[in-house]
Amino acid sequence: MTLTATGPVRVALDRTWWQRHGRTTTVWALRIALLVVILVLWQVAADRWIDSTFTSKPTDIVGRLGEWSADGTLWTNTWITVQEIVYGFLIGAAAGAIAGFVLASLNLIYRVLDPFVLALYSIPKVALAPLFIVWFGIGMHMKVLLAAVTVFFLVFLNTSAGVREVDRGLIDAVRLMGGSRWDIARKVVLPASMTGVLTGLKVSIPYALIGAVIGELVASNRGLGYLINDAASQFDTAGVFATLVVLSVIAAVLNVFVSLIGRRANRWKPLDD
Repeated sequence: MTLTATGPVRVALDRTWWQRHGRTTTVWALRIALLVVILVLWQVAADRWIDSTFTSKPTDIVGRLGEWSADGTLWTNTWITVQEIVYGFLIGAAAGAIAGFVLASLNLIYRVLDPFVLALYSIPKVALAPLFIVWFGIGMHMKVLLAAVTVFFLVFLNTSAGVREVDRGLIDAVRLMGGSRWDIARKVVLPASMTGVLTGLKVSIPYALIGAVIGELVASNRGLGYLINDAASQFDTAGVFATLVVLSVIAAVLNVFVSLIGRRANRWKPLDD
């Protein structure tokens, strides 16, 4: 019996829904289960063993969020802080990415400026808040710029590291094919350095929150930082935790946004299994 090949043999690679999404579903299920366990243990401990004056409890936190939502306190102050965080994040990220890409491409200038950048980065950003108040007042501009400065250095350092770690063989190959400096920057350096840029963006998200909230804690009569100050001054631990929950949600949303950008920017990379 002779087998004759009549064309290419196709193998069905269609996977079931569970094969495609099962791992992600499992991870999310475990995350939710862990969160539920933590909240239940916290509630039980606060009811039986720990003074809730110091730790509050989940039911009180939910109640405080409900009160603030009903009278508009939560939405008004959250919107102010969100604006400060987003504007500061965008300004700092854009400036850091551009500066990191340009300066890291200019080797001599980068080597001259590197110790000065690291020295500025080492300054605690909370120490800049009083100076920023003198320069820009206590309005929103001060919080935005404080968040932007905090974000700038993280994005700059990660971007410049990504640019400087680009494979020199790829650059030489483009040069041999007659590519210009613009071709090298656009087709080799920029795509290859996106990992560093995205790492900087992800790492800087909580620091954008820190910069904005520090500005509000130092001098402000509105915003989530103000709510933390006001609640703490009244020994309202439920209010403090409620504000921290809102800040965590904002950080999570920004992380999702950056992850979506990362997926689009890294479509050329092979997918991890």
